[in-house]
Amino acid sequence: MIMKNLMLFTFIGLIITSCNCNDPKQTSFSDYLRTTEADTVDATNDFYDNAESYDLNVQSLSIAGEIDNPGMVDFSKLPLRSIIVKETLISEDGDKFVGAFRYDGYALYDILNLIKLNKKNKDEFRPIIDLYVQIENDKGEKVNISWGEIFYPNHLQEIIIAKRVMRIVPSKTKELWTLPTTSKLVVSRDLITERNISNPVKITVKSYPKSFVTVKGLKPLYSPKIDLYNENELFETLTANPKEFQTEKFNTIFYGRGRGIHSTQPFTGIILKDIFTENINFNQKNIREGIFLVAAKDGYRGVFTYSELMNRNDQSEVLLVCRPETDHNGIFRLFPACDFFSDRAIKGINEIYFSANEL
Repeated sequence: MIMKNLMLFTFIGLIITSCNCNDPKQTSFSDYLRTTEADTVDATNDFYDNAESYDLNVQSLSIAGEIDNPGMVDFSKLPLRSIIVKETLISEDGDKFVGAFRYDGYALYDILNLIKLNKKNKDEFRPIIDLYVQIENDKGEKVNISWGEIFYPNHLQEIIIAKRVMRIVPSKTKELWTLPTTSKLVVSRDLITERNISNPVKITVKSYPKSFVTVKGLKPLYSPKIDLYNENELFETLTANPKEFQTEKFNTIFYGRGRGIHSTQPFTGIILKDIFTENINFNQKNIREGIFLVAAKDGYRGVFTYSELMNRNDQSEVLLVCRPETDHNGIFRLFPACDFFSDRAIKGINEIYFSANEL
């Protein structure tokens, strides 16, 4: 009997060993829950597995641009990520809700994680925060996403190329939203989801092509004003935070990618998007393709997309902080509450540019 038990335990051990985590294709428990039939009897507490999932046809996707290793994306090597969205589009009659969905797919974070950057402007400006990616679909529609949206946010892997969809069905009305039939780019932090274009086929990595004189360690790093440009036309100059906008106080743990903890003190300022709402239109083209470049006196600069600043659904806004009493690192700086790191908290700002045209 002892010998039989030993043989049984050995057999079980061999089965477990043959299914160990060295197999990259092994299905995890979370993957299992996402691929089984709909939980129609509430066997789990998960609201996002209660309906049937439908596969979407994923197109071949290429990566090009300012990188050393262009080529095709191998989806078989990437993990699946799940995100939930309430999709809403612009229409002539106002915002049009089109459905609540769970999407499963491949995160831009994972797709771009192993590429080797080769910035065109690396000799002038080595930091990566002036990068963005342009995603194009089979119809030629284009969407811009900043490098910061992909690699710097407090919540990672929330922009995906979807390969599967599930309705999030209201328990009382049982309303069944119209399902997409093809793969799509899905950006979960957008309020109006115009960037969720179908059938993405190409990703191009780009750096913002505007050149500046860069002076590392400039002292004093100081500019008494910010010039604001829309398509290279100056429309306003700020010398203080506009008094017509409400001041906000954001508590934070201010942490840098290089130097680590900076402070635990709050930032007080106005929400940056407020100064642009009257001069830059909220429309499909700007949501999809609009880019802001925030530049400082020393040539340091960073990219934010229009949607990232003007179209958030998570209230993680970007503050414009004005400290007229300071003679260094002033008088204007940013505090991006959406970011984990402080790299885009640009100080000594003297210019902000907006464009929705091809750069």
